[in-house]
Amino acid sequence: MTQTRDSETAAGTPKREMRLTLKIWRQPNHDAPGKIHTYEVDDISEDMSFLEMLDVLNEQLNAAGEEPIAFDSDCREGICGQCGLMIDGEAHGPEVTTTCQLHMRSFKDGDTITVEPWRADAFPVVKDLVVDRGAFDRIIQQGGYVSVNTGAAPDAHATPVPKDKADRAFDVATCIGCGACVAACPNGSASLFLGAKITHLGELPQGQAERDTRVVNMIGQHDHEGFGGCTNIGECTAACPKGIPLDVISRLNWDLHAALRHGH
Repeated sequence: MTQTRDSETAAGTPKREMRLTLKIWRQPNHDAPGKIHTYEVDDISEDMSFLEMLDVLNEQLNAAGEEPIAFDSDCREGICGQCGLMIDGEAHGPEVTTTCQLHMRSFKDGDTITVEPWRADAFPVVKDLVVDRGAFDRIIQQGGYVSVNTGAAPDAHATPVPKDKADRAFDVATCIGCGACVAACPNGSASLFLGAKITHLGELPQGQAERDTRVVNMIGQHDHEGFGGCTNIGECTAACPKGIPLDVISRLNWDLHAALRHGH
């Protein structure tokens, strides 16, 4: 059995370091075939994030004159949603968090870890672990606008919003569009993402004027992009790092049926 190696920190506290085997999907572009490559990486601290571990591997590859692994990241604070990866077959890995907030203490010295891009036809691979999530942007664009007056700041509470609806809108607005719900869904459905966006504005008075056209147009774009249908398996909400609840999909369906009854 491989033993965990310790080193001393500046404070003299034992610090766990790991040696890992990484099986990583490499694909030069969307049209070229891809395959799994195997790498060994060591001196990995348990305090590193998963992306910092990949940074160490890329430094190692650069030093050897090899092409570094392409992967997405931006804020690295669990906010932007850019860092999604399939880690050992799970969206974002073994913890319910974003990949950038997944730390190496969730793994053990000597582990073999498989890293792949999001698995969804609607998210084509750009290179290696990078996928094109522009489909989400196009769905949002189909949502259009809300009819509110602009100009001087309104008085506080000029538009009353019941607290339960305000809380609900704030909760679902935490969706960061990372795509974990799609990657985790066996059908490749974006219904949780779509339901969060529909529910967010549907709960607020400012979102009522375009409510019917919004849901019809966004669902139409969702289907046009090639996302699958929802069969209420629940893997989406289980993988969601922001805890978007499954019942937003019920709200999505309710709004769609209402819009169809209204002739949209």
